[in-house]
Amino acid sequence: MANDTALAGFECFDFDDGRWSREVYKIGAGPAVIVIHEVPGLHPGVLAFARDLADAGLTAYCPSLFGTPGKQVSRGYAIGEILKNICIRREFSVWKDGRSSAIVDWLRALARKVHADCGGKGVGAVGMCFTGGFALAMMTEPSVVAPVLSQPSLPFKDRGGLDCSASEIACAKKRFQDENLSLIAMRFTSDKLVPDARIARLKTEFGDKVEVVELTDQDAAPGQPMAPHSVLTLHLHRSVPNSGSMRARDKVIAFFKERTS
Repeated sequence: MANDTALAGFECFDFDDGRWSREVYKIGAGPAVIVIHEVPGLHPGVLAFARDLADAGLTAYCPSLFGTPGKQVSRGYAIGEILKNICIRREFSVWKDGRSSAIVDWLRALARKVHADCGGKGVGAVGMCFTGGFALAMMTEPSVVAPVLSQPSLPFKDRGGLDCSASEIACAKKRFQDENLSLIAMRFTSDKLVPDARIARLKTEFGDKVEVVELTDQDAAPGQPMAPHSVLTLHLHRSVPNSGSMRARDKVIAFFKERTS
């Protein structure tokens, strides 16, 4: 059941692309940004980041792909959702390099809809953790113009892998060059879920078209149920406005505003 307090101010609608239907929570006005939540779901930290986007003059669209919208994060809740995604759900590809998850097709269709609804130059997209690479794979949809990969953690087996197909990577490279676009990737350097080899792969593939933002543990909000990982949500150090994670958040918001407005 959704947490009504955490979801206050959001509109909810169902979006069906003909294959899957998912709830989408919307807040704000202005050009669109799709916020693809991390494990374990659309938790209050993700919703707070969506509110930041709305406060900046953007419309945040938050699809609920797994978990319970508005539910607080706990270690048990997170482990349970990871196991479900690995063992049961077929719309996610978690192990292998060289292919994206099937749910990315649904996200591309959502991007087309929200661009038509909101206008602007295009749509921003941010993936987080389990969904980190989804924003890059979405670049095959022409409306997507501003991808952000926050702590991209897939594929699990290949430390230097990207959860995108070769054709998706080639499309992103061509668009970055032809349309003068780029991407942002971010992580805490201590984060074992986002290995050095994956960051090196992004730099090799995209060169000066990728801006890598790397943070130290001191940039993270303390007192969370896991080590520094979630740059824009759980470990966003809101109580220190000039913290590295807050500067990273502000960079992402400015990137979305510049590219979509």
